[in-house]
Amino acid sequence: MSAERGISATMTPAGKTPRTDRGRKTLRLLLDAAAAEFGEKGFHESSVVSITQRAGVALGSFYTYFDSKDSLFRALVRDMSAQVRRNVGPVMAAEPDRLEGERKGLARFLEFVREHKELYRIIDEAEFVDPPSYRAHYEDTVSGYLASLKDAAAKGQLREDVDEVHAWAIVGMNVFLGLRYGVMGEDRDVTDVASIAADMLTNGLKR
Repeated sequence: MSAERGISATMTPAGKTPRTDRGRKTLRLLLDAAAAEFGEKGFHESSVVSITQRAGVALGSFYTYFDSKDSLFRALVRDMSAQVRRNVGPVMAAEPDRLEGERKGLARFLEFVREHKELYRIIDEAEFVDPPSYRAHYEDTVSGYLASLKDAAAKGQLREDVDEVHAWAIVGMNVFLGLRYGVMGEDRDVTDVASIAADMLTNGLKR
């Protein structure tokens, strides 16, 4: 995987975006180390020193990219949101049938959560550490999801009246399925969980 995966100007404060491959690699090391550190210890028990040590980066280099632990945390929330979209979005988009795309996309999301269990702790903590980032994570996710639902509806794959409520409902379902079958336990096959959820989206709960 590229060392600069997902690096963008939004990851760092103004004027601190890395301009070289080496800089992007260092930033990626810091973000990955922060994910592991915050995931294990939480925001308040983590420190810039421990994050740089975990990343194998000099302490002074940290301030080349971030002003503080808080600015790193904000960048990490954006980075993890982007990682979810990069891992799940293409899987859904590659499927001609949207409802089948929902099934495959959820299966990939559950796999991603199992690989990155720290996602939930970090996003949940953002509600208190940085509420704007917490809200943006969900609003941006739903906004993109709604746009893709409307596109599928325009192609005749879904009902014509899909709106924001549908998008929030599906995202909410996926979030809690990820919590149960990605974080709390791995006792069900992801394809089985995704198939049940996709069937419910297709047929509802009516007898």
